[in-house]
Amino acid sequence: MSAQPLLEARGLVKRYGQVVALDGADFELYAGEILAVIGDNGAGKSTLIKALSGAIQPDEGEVRLDGEPAHFRSPGDARKLGIETVYQDLAVAPALDIATNIFLGRERRRRGILGHGLRLLDKGSMRRDATRNFAELKIGVQSIGQAVENLSGGQRQGVAVARAAMWAQRLVIMDEPTAALGVKETRQVLDLILRVRERGLPVILISHDMPHVFELADRVHIMRLGRRVAVVTPQTHTMAEAVAIMTGATAAELDQAMSTDPPTTDGRDQ
Repeated sequence: MSAQPLLEARGLVKRYGQVVALDGADFELYAGEILAVIGDNGAGKSTLIKALSGAIQPDEGEVRLDGEPAHFRSPGDARKLGIETVYQDLAVAPALDIATNIFLGRERRRRGILGHGLRLLDKGSMRRDATRNFAELKIGVQSIGQAVENLSGGQRQGVAVARAAMWAQRLVIMDEPTAALGVKETRQVLDLILRVRERGLPVILISHDMPHVFELADRVHIMRLGRRVAVVTPQTHTMAEAVAIMTGATAAELDQAMSTDPPTTDGRDQ
């Protein structure tokens, strides 16, 4: 792990009237890792991710990308700097085909007068690149020309992830990527997240599913009451200990949970 975070935040504050959604939140993502962000409802994890992806602007604090201050006024600003986000609602166009969804907002036009004058799209090129991207990520679909509305839930998630992986240059953020999926489709999406990381892209994973978090994550960023309270790893802490930290254990329980000793293997749930 490199000494300098790829993406970091210091002292982020976000208020909505009298409600403080972020209360001095810190964050670090390092190259090549899957970092899970967990927290109870209202802990601030969604607000943090929106601040890191440009969906909102914090009232106070700083975001840095590769050590340089980054000011995201919109998700478009974050995308221009290589940060792609897979939102919980997927943000796909169901009536359009897979390739068109992959290139949505980034459509290629034909060369010469056909593209510049008549504004015709280079559909062949887009379909070839989309097909190659799906093959590299091992996403199974009958045809890249299928309408997204005809795909299963897992395949639709695959379209959103493939789009992010194709355009991301620095990192991918995934917000509850397995929500509302069946067991088989969930497994496919988890494998897909690992393949995105194998491409060299670090992943921020927001999830409430603790077994998935502990299966995938290199580190776990735990939030409570608008700020980070701990960063743990699956090697040093159990799921029960992470949940205790997340929900606000007593001081004695927190000290025990934050022990750096590896978890025992005495048969308790991991």
